[in-house]
Amino acid sequence: MGVLIICGSSSDMPVVEKAEAVLKENGVDYEVKVASAHREPEKVMEIVKSSKADVFIAVAGLSAALPGFVASMTDKPVIGVPVSAKLGGLDSLLSIAQMPSGVPVACVGVDNSKNAAYLAIRILRLKK
Repeated sequence: MGVLIICGSSSDMPVVEKAEAVLKENGVDYEVKVASAHREPEKVMEIVKSSKADVFIAVAGLSAALPGFVASMTDKPVIGVPVSAKLGGLDSLLSIAQMPSGVPVACVGVDNSKNAAYLAIRILRLKK
């Protein structure tokens, strides 16, 4: 399918839209879902388990649990995008970058979903 962008809240949509623009521009199939790892863990599990995506982009702010939660349920690449909701995004950045061993998540800069999309495209090109 390509890429699944999942974000923890509809307030993350301005960040999501930047990734969408890059994926559209490059002709990459993608889908966007909104689900919170904290408030809707079952929904997140269903989304991840049923997805045909080759790469996940998880956009999350504050404690930013979503990227690691997604990575714990799949062996496909997960790219985390920290959102500048509080503390300039440092809290989110550190949460995503400090995953435990065995739960890898790539992490781009705060609010830099464009780079997440570019990284996803490079990962997808490996399949060709």
